[in-house]
Amino acid sequence: MKYKISEIGKVVGGGTPSTKHAEYYSKNGIAWITPKDLSDYHKKYIGHGAKDISEEGLKNSSAKLLPVDSILVSSRAPIGYVAMAGTDLATSQGFKSIVPNTSKVMPEYLYYLMLKSKDKLEQIASGSTFKEISGKEMSNFTVDIPELKEQKEIVQKLNPIFKKIEENDQINDNLTFQKYFSNKIIFRLFSKLFSCLF
Repeated sequence: MKYKISEIGKVVGGGTPSTKHAEYYSKNGIAWITPKDLSDYHKKYIGHGAKDISEEGLKNSSAKLLPVDSILVSSRAPIGYVAMAGTDLATSQGFKSIVPNTSKVMPEYLYYLMLKSKDKLEQIASGSTFKEISGKEMSNFTVDIPELKEQKEIVQKLNPIFKKIEENDQINDNLTFQKYFSNKIIFRLFSKLFSCLF
């Protein structure tokens, strides 16, 4: 069944505390993720980025604290990096994250779905100087969401594949997600499992 993102979760933008205030940043503060943190990141969950912000930084910026299992989706420079929050964290303004309504969608299922939606996300982006997805565009983005039982079955099939990807990435630093994902057997399996969505 087709839903707008706003019907299955809450879209939350991020923010960046002013760098003119050193007290807005902390070595061991609130995890704060930027698109750059995901540029070479191939794991499902992320707990920390290169920088943390302080409570003061959170209060004095448009950054919002997101709960565990929120889906982080980069909305500009570039569009389509996806990860799940492994802890309560905040993001820069380069994200339009989704706090899923678990009565309608499994967080892991939504993660896989958004990962698969990179091309479609790029198509809805707007802007003359550089492309960006607005909060409204993300909220209105339409996805196919089956019943929770079917979501669970798909997630159970996909999890071992992505676990293997993470294991191989740890073994070989040069093995990227794109290279592994291009493997014909895995690609066919992934496509088959998601055939109900497209």
